[in-house]
Amino acid sequence: MFRRYLKSQSLRYTPERADVLAAVMDRDGLFDAEGLLASMRGVGLDVSKATVYRTLRLLQDAGILTPFMILGANVTHYQLAYGRDPVDYLVCMETGTLTRIEGDDVMALRDRIAARHGWDVVGHRFVIYGTSPEAIKDDKRAASPQESSASRPSSA
Repeated sequence: MFRRYLKSQSLRYTPERADVLAAVMDRDGLFDAEGLLASMRGVGLDVSKATVYRTLRLLQDAGILTPFMILGANVTHYQLAYGRDPVDYLVCMETGTLTRIEGDDVMALRDRIAARHGWDVVGHRFVIYGTSPEAIKDDKRAASPQESSASRPSSA
């Protein structure tokens, strides 16, 4: 699919692009360009930052990758879209923690909504933004007044 897309754009399928594609295909879940670059260099691949960024854009344009923007983050994350089931997330706005949503609930909801509107589904992305239980717990701890010896009544 990527080769066909490149050919349609009069671009070549280079060994460097093949390396980026292979590294992307090995990913499970979300990743960013810098993390991908670091992991490729970590296994000894000589790839430039520009090649990674350009190839990610081409993979996105070809429909192989989906960009995933996390509110409040300055980094674009990517998710492999081609040949994989969608991965849905809960995103904690306090900690940035991502929690995968497992199960068929989202797919059933997606299919019901699409059917109600007469749509044929080709894909989806489902993200819930909120505050995780851990962040809420931490906020409550930080907000609770600490008892100090100065605030205790004296027993004298």
